[in-house]
Parts: sequence; structure tokens; C-alpha cells
Amino acid sequence: MHIRDLFDKHRTTFSFEFFPPKTADGAESLFEEIAALEQLRPTFVSATYGAGGSTREMTHDLVVRIKRETSLTPTPHLTCVCHDEGEIRGILERYAGAGITNILALRGDPPAGLEGYDPSRDHFKYASELVAYIRRFNESGAHPDTRGFGIAVAGFPEGHPGCPNRMKEMDHLKAKVDEGADAIITQLFFDNRDLYDFRDRCELAGIRAPIIAGVMPITSMKGMKRMAELALGARYPAPLLRALNRTDGSAEAVRRVGVHWATEQCRDLLDHKVAGIHLYTLNKSTATREIYKTLGVKDSLALA
Repeated sequence: MHIRDLFDKHRTTFSFEFFPPKTADGAESLFEEIAALEQLRPTFVSATYGAGGSTREMTHDLVVRIKRETSLTPTPHLTCVCHDEGEIRGILERYAGAGITNILALRGDPPAGLEGYDPSRDHFKYASELVAYIRRFNESGAHPDTRGFGIAVAGFPEGHPGCPNRMKEMDHLKAKVDEGADAIITQLFFDNRDLYDFRDRCELAGIRAPIIAGVMPITSMKGMKRMAELALGARYPAPLLRALNRTDGSAEAVRRVGVHWATEQCRDLLDHKVAGIHLYTLNKSTATREIYKTLGVKDSLALA
């Protein structure tokens, strides 16, 4: 289903994100987790994408399999990094042929340790250029759906780690929307005030695309530290840190605090009428199912 139809059908969208495994066994385990979440009837699911071939084929295979073997609407990531124009067109043609109707267009970052990577050889330098190319692909009639691909792009409530100038950052985001993006999916954040400020700044900048809030439940201290090390811009509010410090440090205690915090984030986001919530699942279904159960999310969120 095209992303525009999803927003017409649902008062609030709910979506999940997965990252492709590196082995065939891992792929089967992940597909079992995806099947466990299918019963929740998310609006769509997305699959991340590794540059330089790291998980590229795994993403393609996973997305096509989700489309073929489940009732879910897959939305694959597509990045500019390590691609020429012919490769991008080939990927779009493959997805179009498989009936994929939405793409999350990203600039992307090269993987650490990728030898010989020369960014000057990338055909697209910015996500806005990739969005414009997908729009031209749509206009060419190469997709069976007459509207072509629905296009989502990334937003950064806490600020883009590569762009300290917040005003210029909004200019870049507006360029992506002006080129044809239909929706914005945000990077994860832990303080909803960052999302509300980001939403207000988008409105002031004339950005009218729906904003889907990215939420990730903390399930381990190791994962929490890794997020900080990856310089994703994630800020951990003092109340969250205090809650974690009150635990005995066990994995289960940390997980409970993380799931509770994410659940309260989602409740507050719903109260503030966000267009959608995008849960970063870390390829595990348990936390997502707990959040759904506590929130009481059902088809009541659908308009139709």
C-alpha cells in the first residue's frame, strides 16, 4: 500500500524497523520474529540497509520475502553511499517488480573500515538528490503503481550529528520534502520535548509532510552504551538515567525500565497526536508486543 494511502487510512500509523542478519540462520530467526509481530498488524515495516555490500543483498531478500510471504507492507531503506546511478535504478526496478510500493531514502554513512571507499564516486551526494531521482523514476512510469514509490526520509529531533547548524539542517530537510518526500521518519530520541520542538520547527519552515516519531526501547546497558558510541545524537534524560540507576543492574531490570520508558513515550506521543510511531525493534518482538499490550493499540486507530 502506498504511504499516502496509509495516512489516509490510519489516524496514527504504527511501524516497526528491522536490520538484516548476516547469515542464513539469522535470516530464519529474524523472519520468525517478524511473523510474531505480524499479528499486531503494523501499518508498515522497514528494513535497514548496509553500505558497501555489507547487508545489501540481505535487505533485498528480506524485503521481497516479507512482501511475498506475509500481509505486511515492507519499506526498504535505500542509501546514496557506494552507489552509481545504474545500481540505484536496478534496485528500484527490482523492488517495483516485486510490488514494493514505498522506499525510505537516506544519504547513509559508509561502514567503518570500508577500504577504498571514495565518496566522490557516489552519484548522489545528498538524500534530496536520491529523492528527486526516485520521483523521476516514478514519473517515467517504470513502477506498476501509477503513483510509483511512496518516499519517506529521515528527520533528527535532537539534531543531525553531521550538521551542528540547526537552521541549515531544516533547510536540508525541506529540500528533501520539496523534492517529493511523502513522510518523515525520525531518528530515535528519549525526550518527547525534542520531538515536539522539531515538529514546531518543521511547521515554521513550511514542512507539511507527516512526521513519524522514532522510539527505541532500551533492552540492555550494552546496547545503550553502543548507541552513544555510534554518535547517533541520542541524549539520555536524567529521569531515565535515575530510573536505570535505581535497578540492581540486572539485564531483566534494565529491560523493564527501558520498556516502561518507551511505553510512556508512546502514550504521551499519542496524547499529542503524532502522525505515527516507528518502533526500532532491534530484531526482537518481545518489547514491541509488551508496548502494544500496555497501550491497548488496536484497529481503533484506523479511520476506516
